[in-house]
Formats: sequence, structure tokens, C-alpha cells
Amino acid sequence: MKLICSKSNLLHGVNIVSKAVPTRTTMAILECILIDASANEIKLTANDMELGIETKIEGEIAERGVIALDAKIFSEIVRKLPDSDVVIETDASFKTTITCEKAKFNIVGKSGDDFSYIPYIERNEAITLSQFTLKEVIRQTIFSIADNDNNKLMTGELFEIEENHLKVVSLDGHRISIRNIELKNNYEHKKVVVPGKTLQEVSKILPGSAEENVNMFLTDNHIVFEFDDTTVVSRLIEGEYFKIEQMLSSDYETKVKINKRELLDCIDRATLLVKEGDKKPIIMNVTDGNMELKINSFIGSMNEDIDIVKDGKDILIGFNPKFFIDALRVIDEEEVSLYMVNPKAPCFIKDDEGKFIYLILPVNFNASTV
Repeated sequence: MKLICSKSNLLHGVNIVSKAVPTRTTMAILECILIDASANEIKLTANDMELGIETKIEGEIAERGVIALDAKIFSEIVRKLPDSDVVIETDASFKTTITCEKAKFNIVGKSGDDFSYIPYIERNEAITLSQFTLKEVIRQTIFSIADNDNNKLMTGELFEIEENHLKVVSLDGHRISIRNIELKNNYEHKKVVVPGKTLQEVSKILPGSAEENVNMFLTDNHIVFEFDDTTVVSRLIEGEYFKIEQMLSSDYETKVKINKRELLDCIDRATLLVKEGDKKPIIMNVTDGNMELKINSFIGSMNEDIDIVKDGKDILIGFNPKFFIDALRVIDEEEVSLYMVNPKAPCFIKDDEGKFIYLILPVNFNASTV
């Protein structure tokens, strides 16, 4: 095999597929990036058997062939080459020469025959949305997936399609994030749980253009994302997702309208007094026209008042400050509405149009110390 392409094209492709190279595996071939120039295009592929990414790059194929190269070494070499054309040549024993200007590397590759190509998934109905929308939806929900495998379903996100609506849900046992997106077309009802790792990697490699689209294809076991010259194939998480409808009560005893930036900045300041691992709640004391926020920790204490518009009862309630910060950071609105029932029931942060709902469970605190 012999091919020539610019360093920038090659590096761009390598950066995309590297997201699917496993960090730990017993199969050495999976630690490789496959370069496939056996047809009229140059394709780079990586696959960890749960997530596979393939992307096409522009270049000239002087001699067709296929080679698997150690991803870590290959990507480091490409990254440090001069900004010029790169020539990659292989011989019958898989010895690979990478040349760029005066730099020349010789490394040993592996046969492409042993590589696990990403599975072919039948693409029946493309669900289309803009790259920007998908990237935003992931950003606005991914923070509330669980980061351990105690419950596999909590490490993924529910993607549910009903006619022209996409609902995305994530939860970790302490909070729920919901985003509702209007699609341009109507689709059959579909419901899948996509691994959080897949969504994080898709978000990193999605350019995020509002003009360019992503096509999603769903099957019983896989989800496929196609955008630009890249295809991402991921296994789905099996099982029935949690029934969250009964948790989404519209009843409330207290409604608070508040400036989002003021609330976020205030909670952020309060966390200066909380060390990593300390479980100190932020206490909200809601009265007419005012929300007092307090925090007490081993380092010190802080309290601050924010003007609000209150509808309903006064309430004294405590929350994990990080959970509030995570939700407020991804809300774009200037004002947010908080809905509360009592100090032991969830708080809802939502908009009037129903585009987003963030549910946060309160934490117990000793009222005498407040």
C-alpha cells in the first residue's frame, strides 16, 4: 500500500477515530487504527467492540492496500510531523514507512484481515437533526448520567422518538435531566438507551454546525450516527428504561422566578467553602420577594440574598450545590422558574414551553444549624 495525504487531513481523521480505541483490551488488534485504501477512498477505522468509528479522508492512493497500525504510536507520530504531505508505505511483511519532508519513521503494522470492522447496520429510516442540536442536547443532559456500572441503564441516556418529537432523558438516582426537541419530520415510535460514553465521544467529534445535519439510525441493538464523512456505530444498552412519568408531577406549593446568572454565580461562590468530598448542602430560604442562600462548612459560612418573584408558600430547603450548578450552566434562558412542594420533595427547574425539565432531589439538613 502507498498513499499520500496532507498532515492536517490525516491528523483530523486520526483524532476522530481515536475516540473508539479501547484503553484496555486483551485483543492487541483493537489497539490499532485500520487504514483501508483497498478501494477508491482512504478510510480510517477504530473499534472497541462497543463503539466503532469510521471516517474518510482525502488523499491520493498510489498503491491499494490495508494496514492496521498501533493507534498510540501512529497518532503521536502524525501529531509531531511537519505540516506537509505525508507518505505512508507498507510492504508484504506489514513493515510501514511514514515519511514527511525529512522525517522518516519505520514501524511494524499488523494485517488488516484480523481487524474487527464496524458491523454493517441496516439503515432504514434516517432521523435527521442539525449537528448543533444534537451537540447541545448531549451537553444539556450528559452530566446527570451515573458514572458507575451499578445500574447499567443509568450510565446511558434514553432517546425516545414520538412522531416529530425527540425526548432525551438522563438520571443518576439524585436528579433527572429531560430535553424535548421538535424534529422536522414525523417518525415511528422508537425508544432506545444510548451509552453515555458513545454520546460523549460523538459530542467531541461533532463539528456542531447549525447548517449541517446528523442522520441517526436506530435498530434493536445499535445506533448509528452519520455526519460529514464520519460514521459512528454503537451498541445500545439493553433493558427497560425507568418510568419517570410518575415522578414528573405538575403540582407545586412554591414557584420562584429568579435570574439564572445571579443564582448560578451565588451557588458557585458558596462552593468555595466546600472541599471536594464534603457533602454540605446549599440552603435556600424562600420568602416574599427574596431568596436567602446559605452554606456552612468546616472552612466557614456564607449567606447572600437574591431578589425573586414568589408565588405560593415560603419554604426552607437544601440541595447538593453541584447538582444545581450543573443544571443552571446548561440553561440558556435569562430567567428560570423553580417549582417546589416541600423540603423533602424534588425541585423542578423548567421553562414554560416544556423544552427542558431538570429535577433535583433535596437533601436533609439540620434546621437548627441554619
